[in-house]
Amino acid sequence: MRQAGGYVYILTNKNHTVLYTGVTSDLLRRMGEHRQGRVVGFSKKYNLSRLIFAEQHPTIMSAIQREKQIKGWLRSKKIELVNSLNPEWKDLADFI
Repeated sequence: MRQAGGYVYILTNKNHTVLYTGVTSDLLRRMGEHRQGRVVGFSKKYNLSRLIFAEQHPTIMSAIQREKQIKGWLRSKKIELVNSLNPEWKDLADFI
């Protein structure tokens, strides 16, 4: 049985004051859900709709493992990760 791939992503708000790390098998669909406020919880509460980091994985399980790793990091390390690939913190959802 073939497993679908996955994505780890980081969202922020307009002022870049909050970071959220998530995982999904369909990044485009998930971003639509975040932007429409259909994801109830932390991301909706803090209006997190700007995609500043995304990383593709061959399986959803490897994406989940990576998500857990990143969630365990300090904020400063997450910022370093984002800066290494997206130093201007552009909204990457505009490019997917």
